[in-house]
This record gives sequence, C-alpha cells and structure tokens, in this order.
Amino acid sequence: MATGPTGNDGMLRIPCPHCGERDYTEFRYGGDASKIRPPHGTADARAWQEYVFLFDNPKGAHLEYWQHVLGCRQWLVLERDTATNAVGKAHLARSQGSP
Repeated sequence: MATGPTGNDGMLRIPCPHCGERDYTEFRYGGDASKIRPPHGTADARAWQEYVFLFDNPKGAHLEYWQHVLGCRQWLVLERDTATNAVGKAHLARSQGSP
C-alpha cells in the first residue's frame, strides 16, 4: 500500500503490484472501475452512450482503472479518494475484468 497520496517531491504515487510504488506519470488513467460495460454485441445505443460519455464526478473513495504504460503495462484497479487524493490499494484489473 502507498505511504500517502504523494511522495517527498509532491507527486502522486501509485502502488503497482508488479513494479512497486511509482510516480503517476508512468500511468494512464482509464476511467471509472465501478461502471459496468455493456455486453459485446449489444446494439443498445443508449447503454453505450451512457457508458462512454456520461461520467459521475464522485467526491471521496472511488475505484479507478490505471494502466502502467511505462512499466509492466498491466491494467490496475486503484482505490483513490478524490477529495484528498489519498491512494489506497491496487490490484490487477484482470482479476475482475478489463476496462
């Protein structure tokens, strides 16, 4: 688990299960990990429109997808508090599905 929201230099630090704690600049944000993706082959345009274009802006604890693009390239699900920017645990996204 990360020691706090930022390192000594003020950067957000993300705990990668493979590579250890890294600066957020090594990652790409992938969206809300709590949203359910419509099934493949679904022709319901409204469901896809809501999934792709409509976003909540929660304050507080939140689950987010992040990809470690400058490291192991794995997709992670990260616990982050959007009010304080405090970072919690991270686990591989493939254990619950992909973004």
